[in-house]
Amino acid sequence: MSNDEFSRKKHTLFVTNREAAEISGVTDVDSFNEEEIRAVTDYGELLIKGTSLQVEALDLETGELKISGSVTALVYTDKKISKSKLGRLFS
Repeated sequence: MSNDEFSRKKHTLFVTNREAAEISGVTDVDSFNEEEIRAVTDYGELLIKGTSLQVEALDLETGELKISGSVTALVYTDKKISKSKLGRLFS
């Protein structure tokens, strides 16, 4: 295992009846609307697609994200975003 693998936060994803999801290991939420949420993890970006999606809770200190709505797709990409939106404004 590389040092990069040891520094990753634990990441879990629980979906209940395609109507709610609890995700851990979230380092940022790049964007969200009622049809798409882009959550960033140490394992890549997680794209959540659906209808009537809402971010119910987000705590970046603990890495917890809770969403509700109708989930139709979950897609991981290798894209990693190292800085938050605010951090990108000042770089």
